[in-house]
Amino acid sequence: MNPLRWSYRVSFFAGFVFSAGLVAFTLYAQYKLGMDACPLCILQRFMMMVLAVLFLLGALHAPSGAGRWVYISLVVVAALTGGGISARHLWIQSLPPDQVPSCGVPLGYLLKTSDHQGGLIKVLIKVLSGSGQCARVQEILGVPMPCWALICFILLASWSLHAGIRRVT
Repeated sequence: MNPLRWSYRVSFFAGFVFSAGLVAFTLYAQYKLGMDACPLCILQRFMMMVLAVLFLLGALHAPSGAGRWVYISLVVVAALTGGGISARHLWIQSLPPDQVPSCGVPLGYLLKTSDHQGGLIKVLIKVLSGSGQCARVQEILGVPMPCWALICFILLASWSLHAGIRRVT
């Protein structure tokens, strides 16, 4: 069966399986392969979880007409957000060693003290500015992890758009 001819419901369920599989792989890479997750990695993982939930909700609901485009729009926005975080991570990894931001306090500590640090928005800004931990390049098949994440975010956004363009229910 040709995956490009799958219905909206099946396509969105496949998007869920793919996203959930990617989250499972990142957990495997962290806990079994010993690849430490930096704050930007954790944000990318969170965005992939958001995509998995949106794909699952879209598959279960399977609306018609404009309702489909609500789910597709949410998926595309989440994928673009995750892709932006991945691109930022790749940029930090490409910096010369003398320009890499210094390592700050761990993400867990920032979240616990977010009330004293100026709120969750300040913590998010601090995390997105990156740290020395984010500059460490960890590769799978010779490609940095954030590059794989960026590719997957683009593919998932494209997949959801394709599912919406298909007229089959």
